Amino acid sequence: MLYSINHAGIWLGLLSSILLSACHAENKSSHEQQQQAAHASVAISQPIQVHKISEFNEPWAMAVLPDQRLLITEKAGSLVLFNPQTRQKIVVQGVPAVAYGGQGGLGDVVLHPNFKQNHVIYLSYAEAGEGGYGAVVIRAILDERIASQPQLTQITPIWRQIPKVSGRGHYAHRLVFDDAGKLWISSGERQKFQPAQDLQTNLGKIIRLNEDGSVADGNPFTTQGQIAAQVWSLGHRNPLGMAFDSQGQLWVAEMGPRGGDELNRIHKGANYGYPIVSNGDHYSGRDIPDHSTRPEFQAPELSWTPVISPSSLMFYRGTQFPQWANKALISGLSSKAIIVVDTQQQPAQEVQRIDMQQRIRDLVQAADGSIWGIEDGKQAALFQLTAPKP
Repeated sequence: MLYSINHAGIWLGLLSSILLSACHAENKSSHEQQQQAAHASVAISQPIQVHKISEFNEPWAMAVLPDQRLLITEKAGSLVLFNPQTRQKIVVQGVPAVAYGGQGGLGDVVLHPNFKQNHVIYLSYAEAGEGGYGAVVIRAILDERIASQPQLTQITPIWRQIPKVSGRGHYAHRLVFDDAGKLWISSGERQKFQPAQDLQTNLGKIIRLNEDGSVADGNPFTTQGQIAAQVWSLGHRNPLGMAFDSQGQLWVAEMGPRGGDELNRIHKGANYGYPIVSNGDHYSGRDIPDHSTRPEFQAPELSWTPVISPSSLMFYRGTQFPQWANKALISGLSSKAIIVVDTQQQPAQEVQRIDMQQRIRDLVQAADGSIWGIEDGKQAALFQLTAPKP
């Protein structure tokens, strides 16, 4: 299936989002209102074509192999090797059992920086244990010596959320490597609020490790115990998008409570304030002070009310979509959109919103500059974004 989104459609979607935001202006901070008002002056209109390629069952994340096949995680516990040329799907054997339920299950997948040589991949998923549930990250070899029977071998757990707690929400557990080969993990606060401010737990934090899971040199809290030593920043809620820009700066897209979704520029040792401050409120209706009331906490570069429900984050570095060069692309769940942000603007600005009409779970760039995306839920589409042909 193929359809195009042209300039007019994109402008209409952007205008609709601005009008919708205006209707909710009473729930916004003045900073958010200023951001929304600026959209019209900086908006872009990159056209795209959307190709529906295949379907998966509750897909959660993707990684592009060097030969352009895809590794796709399905939340219930399957890791699928997909060949876009033949449309063949092969389930990878040896994936550990996951604690499937709520927001939990099999999560992210990333390749080791030297994957071509060592065939190492990393997976995150929810597991059960003493106290309840928590995320775990494993390192494993993707063994394809028998092409029709790929399997994971030499599986090694390298990180866990501490402690395990009741409930099955806000795992986050996104993974990304930086150019220096350090592994970064986003750890949600598991809907428990206060752990985000407690350095004796790694919940509600951004984690920085070596590739083997050991603590990386240069972390800011290494003198405050083994758990604190993992931490790069704290005060996070549910950071589901994490990516580096072309300058090596880490950015995180984070789900807020009722309002106040965030795009954060991540600084060493910074406290992003949750649950003490947020530009949203508790679901009960109880107020949370805005970031502007507590300047000692790091404020978001951009926030959204109504929310976009960010589920992933990437920076575009290809050439197929020239207007997106070096811009952030955020996949949205409740917004059913792809949100394009210019992080080089001061402050960062949303510059395009593409109505996808489905909840979008993940986006990754292919070698040819096209973009792979997956929808959220059962019988969810794998799609490819390409530039329209002249």
